[in-house]
Amino acid sequence: MGRHKRRHPSRERRGYHHGDLREALIDAALELISEKGPAGFTFADAARGAGVSPAAPYRHFRDRDALMADIAKRGFQSLAEDLDAAAKDGSPNAVATVERIGQAYIDFARREPALFSAMFESGLTSSEAPEVKAAEDRAFNVLLQACEAISNTATAAQRPPPMMMALHLFSLAHGIAALYSRGDGSRRTIPMSPSELLEAAVLVYLDGLGISK
Repeated sequence: MGRHKRRHPSRERRGYHHGDLREALIDAALELISEKGPAGFTFADAARGAGVSPAAPYRHFRDRDALMADIAKRGFQSLAEDLDAAAKDGSPNAVATVERIGQAYIDFARREPALFSAMFESGLTSSEAPEVKAAEDRAFNVLLQACEAISNTATAAQRPPPMMMALHLFSLAHGIAALYSRGDGSRRTIPMSPSELLEAAVLVYLDGLGISK
């Protein structure tokens, strides 16, 4: 797709140094998420992983939920950057743009499985973490704008609602990402690559709406 590759800063393992406690705790939490899942560790576990006392994390985070909210927010911010780059990279064809956005979503999930898991499995509500919801909305709006562009290519009588399209296509991309992003033995074997599955699913969906590439 011609997209740039970059490492998310939260994935660079550092260990704790003076003045870098916040990042060390985030790194430790992501490692724990990789091993045990988003609900499988405590605030004290994250402190231990960062090599600090159980009281030290409170300098930066109110509690474990605040730590998870920070991680999820960073994840959605990074995802939004990837989706935005994909939307602006290449052909002006609206359908091709949606496919690139979907591929960027899958690429992110495969590259950052712990971060992806934290984003969607933290258990935090919108009222508990409005900053996470704001970052999530920014990422979703990239897809919504692409769907608006597709909708505008249809006649007024046949124009599908952009929000409906965005929700359906998000569900497709997220489902494929969930199938392929797991790194453990529980991932099911599927006889198609994620890119092939995504492309076929998008084309079948849009064809059902009377939209061709």
